[in-house]
Amino acid sequence: MAADSISGPTPFVPTLDLTEPPFGSDRRAFMMRSALAVAIAALTGRPIAAFAQVPATSPQPVKLDPSLDVVKKSKGPIVTTVDEFYKVGPGPSSSHTIGPMRITYDFYQRCTKLPAAERDQATALKVNLFGSLSATGKGHGTERASLAGIVGKEPATVDPAFLDGLATDPNQVFPVKLGAKPFDVSLKDVVYDAPKGDFPHPNTMTCKLMAGDKVLLEQEYYSVGGGFIEWKGYVAPKKGAPKYPYQTMAEVIAHCSKNNLSLAQLAMANEVSVSGKSEAEVNAYLDKILAAMNATVKTGLAAPTSTLPGPIKLKTKANDIHKKALTQEGEARRAVGLVSAYALAGSEENARGHLVITAPTGGSAGVMPAVIYSLGEGGAKLSDAKLREGLLAGAVVGYLCKHNATLSAAEGGCQAEIGVASAMGAACIAQAYGDSPQVAANGAEGALEHHLGMTCDPVAGFVQIPCIERCAFGAVKAWTGYLIAKNEIPANRRLDLDTTINALALTAKEMNSKYKETSEGGLAVSVTLC
Repeated sequence: MAADSISGPTPFVPTLDLTEPPFGSDRRAFMMRSALAVAIAALTGRPIAAFAQVPATSPQPVKLDPSLDVVKKSKGPIVTTVDEFYKVGPGPSSSHTIGPMRITYDFYQRCTKLPAAERDQATALKVNLFGSLSATGKGHGTERASLAGIVGKEPATVDPAFLDGLATDPNQVFPVKLGAKPFDVSLKDVVYDAPKGDFPHPNTMTCKLMAGDKVLLEQEYYSVGGGFIEWKGYVAPKKGAPKYPYQTMAEVIAHCSKNNLSLAQLAMANEVSVSGKSEAEVNAYLDKILAAMNATVKTGLAAPTSTLPGPIKLKTKANDIHKKALTQEGEARRAVGLVSAYALAGSEENARGHLVITAPTGGSAGVMPAVIYSLGEGGAKLSDAKLREGLLAGAVVGYLCKHNATLSAAEGGCQAEIGVASAMGAACIAQAYGDSPQVAANGAEGALEHHLGMTCDPVAGFVQIPCIERCAFGAVKAWTGYLIAKNEIPANRRLDLDTTINALALTAKEMNSKYKETSEGGLAVSVTLC
C-alpha cells in the first residue's frame, strides 16, 4: 500500500456499541466486535472506553433466604471473631462435616433441656440431609458426623477414631438416654434426602426427636460455610460494637493509616471490643489454633504412605514429598517443595477425617497450616507473637470475603475456599514479616485474583481429588502473592482487594451449579474410577 493512501482526513467511523451483551448472546460475535474496536482504535488513534460498561447479568443467581443471618450480616460493620472463624473439628469439610456435627450436637443439647415428661416419651432421633449435603455428603462422611453429634459428641473434642470406626463398621448402634428409657440410634437414622429443591440454603438439614410417629421436637438448620451454622428463626447473639468499624479493606487501610495501626493491631482492638474478652484471652485462643495447625502438619508429615478411604484409592504423598524436598538442590525449589509438603500433610489429615482447623473451611484446611508452619518451626522460625499477628491479619481478609462474598463451595465453588485461604495466607505472611497493611492487602488480592473461577468438582464426592493438591497450590500462591506485593511499588497495583472480592461474589452467582460441590461436572464426571 502506498504511503499516501492513508493520509488525509480521518475516515468516518461508525459508533460502536460497547456495552456488555446480555447473557446468552453470541460470545464469538462479541469477541469479533472487540477485536474490530481495537483495530479501529489503532488505525484512527481514537481512544476507546472499556468494553464492559454494564456488568453481565447473573444466569444462575444463588437463592439464599434473606432471613439468614449470613445474608443480613453482609450489611453493616463486620463483627465476626476469631473463635467463630478458626474452629477445630473433624475433616474433610467444614460445611459438610463440622457444620452438620455442630448442628446435631446443638439439637442434642436442646433435647436434653426438654421437660422430663417429654424426654421420657422419646423413642428415636432422625436427621434428614438436603441440597448439597445430600448430593455429596457420602463422600464427606456427613452421615457419620451427624450421628456423632446426636449421640452427644462435640466437634472440637471428638476422637477421630470414633468416626473412623463408623466408616469401618457402619452397622454400629448407640444408646441415647434423654429420659427414663434409653433408645438406640444408628447411621440408618441419618437420611440422604432430596438433593435438589427450593431450600433456604444449599446446605439444609432437619433434626427431629420422635415419640413413635409423634414429633416431640423439630428444627431446620443450615450449614452456611466455614463451620458456621444457623437455624430457622435464628437470632444472632448480641455483641459489642467494633472499635474500628469496617466493611471493606479500603476502610481497614484508612483506619490503619489514620491511627498508625497494623492489620493485627486493628483486628485485636476489634476482637476485644466485639467479644468482650481481654487481649490475653484472645491470644490464648490463637495459641490453641497455632498448636492445632502445627499438630495437623506434623501428624500428616509423619504418617507413612497409605491409601485414603473411599473408592478413589488415592495414595498419600506428603511424607514422600517432604523427605525429598529436604534434600532438594536449590533454595527456591526446596522452599516450594516444603511448603507443598506441609499443605499436603494438612489436607491429607483432612481427607482422613481427622481434626483440622477451618481457615476458612475444612476443604482448604491445608493452606493456612502450611503457611504458619513455614513461617514458624518448619521454615522462618518467627516467634509465636508474630504468628498470632499473622492469624489476625489473615482473619481480617477472611472476614471480608465472608461478609462481601462467600466461604461456601456450595455457593461459590472452590474459589470461595482455596482462593480465600490463599488470600488469608498472603496477608498472614505480610503481617508476620511486619509489612504494611497495603502490602498485606495487595498480596491477598493477588492470591485471590488468581483463584477466581475455580470450580468445586470433587471426584466421587470425596475431598481428595482435586482438593488435596489444590491446598498445596493455594499455599504456594499465598507466598507468590506476598512476594509480588512486597517487591512491587504498592501504589502501582491496578486492582484492589475489595474489587476482587466483589468479583468473587459475582463469579459465585454466575457459576453453574454443576461446579458447586455437587460432583456433577468437571473432574467429577471426567475421571473414571475402576
